[in-house]
Amino acid sequence: MKTIYLILFLAFPLSFIASAQQYTLLIKGGRLIDPKNNIDALMDVAITDGKVTAVAKSIDAKLARQVVDAKGMYVTPGLIDIHGHVFYGTEPNHYLSNGLTAVSPDGFTFRVGVTTIVDAGGAGWKSFDTFKQNIILTSKTRVLSFLNIVGEGMRGGKYEQDTTDMDPKQAAKAALDNKNDVVGFKVAHFQGPSWAPVDQAVAAGKLANMPVIIDFGGSTPPLPLEDLFLKHLRAGDIYTHAYTLLPGNVRETIVDEATKTVKPFVWEARKKGIVFDVGYGGASFNYSQAIPAIKAKFYPTTISTDLHTGSMNGSMKDMLSIMSKFVAMGEDIPSVIKASTWTPAQVIKRENLGHLSVGAIADVAILSMRQGNFGFYDKTGYKMMGKQKFECEMTIKGGKIVYDLNGIVSPMTSN
Repeated sequence: MKTIYLILFLAFPLSFIASAQQYTLLIKGGRLIDPKNNIDALMDVAITDGKVTAVAKSIDAKLARQVVDAKGMYVTPGLIDIHGHVFYGTEPNHYLSNGLTAVSPDGFTFRVGVTTIVDAGGAGWKSFDTFKQNIILTSKTRVLSFLNIVGEGMRGGKYEQDTTDMDPKQAAKAALDNKNDVVGFKVAHFQGPSWAPVDQAVAAGKLANMPVIIDFGGSTPPLPLEDLFLKHLRAGDIYTHAYTLLPGNVRETIVDEATKTVKPFVWEARKKGIVFDVGYGGASFNYSQAIPAIKAKFYPTTISTDLHTGSMNGSMKDMLSIMSKFVAMGEDIPSVIKASTWTPAQVIKRENLGHLSVGAIADVAILSMRQGNFGFYDKTGYKMMGKQKFECEMTIKGGKIVYDLNGIVSPMTSN
């Protein structure tokens, strides 16, 4: 009988503790920046079964199975990179469509706080099934797609110049058949004076009720950006590589290089609802464009990487490096966070992402701000010095810790 009482005595507190632990994970003491909910304050965030279950000034740590010490850190929604190239493959001469220039997403997302990445045009309607099977369904990162208006996708060279392979009906059908994965359509790298690629993509966008993202290619003389923004694109359509200056005068810039002012029609385009995306890339960002624009408070609508093997080891580096550059240029931190979380979620019409409302998917980035002397340079070698730089401490995807730089969760579990 004594043995039975002892068992009951020992079991009671254990069961009581188990029932008291109502949260799977608790993030304590961080500065929560949640732009959708206009929160910028020290707040605790509790997570249960992959969802945000409580946000409050103070939540008892005893109520959680695991606790993350985020003191002195920023807690933000998981970052959303709307312009990357992750249709990695091994096919020769396939460039960013099942080729070697793209990258496998999981190796380059979680370690910088990115929980969602959108492949920008690697797959066309002809190759989307391969992309879905090989990348979307096998990645831990949430991978979405801007479908290339070219059926063959972003295979480079002659493929991307083939206007006969730009079929809005087929593209729209593929998008609607895969509407959980496809967020819009991409135009890229077309060389020449024709508006056909843009107009075909917009036609697909109208059929599927989705935005288009435009890499405006090149032409001599350049096609007018004013016409692109005000005559061809719709509100909600995206102009990527917004701060680029290409050699040879093949693409117009948004900032007048002589006067260092943002052109009047660019402001008009912003009022219309055109989305200006960074799309940094290997050759698509110039301080001579960005610094005057930021000084005039022409901030990017969305911050993105244009991630691929040709950009990740150059001046671009990663999402956090770009965000740090915009802080160094004078944009405030909450604005930079918004352009990397809630706004991109709205742009791609995935408003279930990009915020930490109670009930939301628990995608979280926990960032520290390193202090020191940092050199932020662009493709021309122009360098700005900065005193601070974002660093990812932890990434949580769907309530699960997928990256922990310094072991800030307790108790730790084997991984």
